Amino acid sequence: MATRHLFAALLLATTICGGPLTLAASLDAPVQAKPIATFKSGSNDTRFGAFEFLGGIEFTSSQDLLGSISSFRFRPDGEHFVAVLDTGHWLTGAITRNGEGRLSGLSDVVISPMLDARGAEPRYKGDMDAEGVALREGEVLVSYERTHRVDAYPDPGFETAKPKASLPILIPLRELRGNGSLETVAVAPSGSPLKGAALTIAERSVDRDGNLFAAILEGPLKGQFKVKRNEPWDVTDGAFLPSGDLLLLERRFSFIGGVGMRIRRIAGETIRPGALIDGPVLLEADMGFQIDNMEGIDVITGADGRPHILLVSDDNHSILQRNVMLEFRLVE
Repeated sequence: MATRHLFAALLLATTICGGPLTLAASLDAPVQAKPIATFKSGSNDTRFGAFEFLGGIEFTSSQDLLGSISSFRFRPDGEHFVAVLDTGHWLTGAITRNGEGRLSGLSDVVISPMLDARGAEPRYKGDMDAEGVALREGEVLVSYERTHRVDAYPDPGFETAKPKASLPILIPLRELRGNGSLETVAVAPSGSPLKGAALTIAERSVDRDGNLFAAILEGPLKGQFKVKRNEPWDVTDGAFLPSGDLLLLERRFSFIGGVGMRIRRIAGETIRPGALIDGPVLLEADMGFQIDNMEGIDVITGADGRPHILLVSDDNHSILQRNVMLEFRLVE
């Protein structure tokens, strides 16, 4: 187990630009899943910091395109989701649950090519390196690195449409790293101080003080801000709680310690132009836990009426890594 995860960690340090992508039409992706009953290896504990572990799945598919999931967002029903793959594809589907309400699998999974501003499929990975996704009324927002931008697609219909617009990212392009830029895009609750505005946060693009570039892209608080970076952690995604606080998912890698993940909570009222934001760590896990390369986070309202946090991994299309989805309940 440790060896497998170490090789997986090594793969995270390698950037693969890839060749031409080919996918003529949407494809069904039947999923096989097996349950993850415990979060910490060798332990039946369910409480981890501010989170209660509710279960998870490890999943595979006979469709080779399934993998490299960068981010996902759930529809209001808390069941159907939209995800982006960093290979330049959409992935849509729904989670399924067993009789106890635990995650049991994925259904109706479909993979579709993303179209660029020309209405064409991307020629190379770098043309459509999708890293973040967010949903709001009538739109799907996607953040990209390499060719740094945040595009807005029509919803419904995004699977076969070109972007209808690009949002000004408000961060100088010269400050964005080729493989470490706009990793996160998230839409704040309408009742929060950001009043439903979208924001973006860089993965590893920092200023001279080592802080991450970020921006509120619209609304009354439109403007650039910074996120405190705690070496060696990189931001991989973010999602808002109903309260307006922001959960940041972060990843670390070292040749000795391998892969780790953590979740930091940022008070919503601190997110404003010119601010340097930071917050407490609610959860941290290393290779002794059922994690892999955790890239996506979202928040839904569970059947119990409380915030549930779902995480998903990016397997980099590697036989040494796993597609994992985990679910937690926020305990406050």
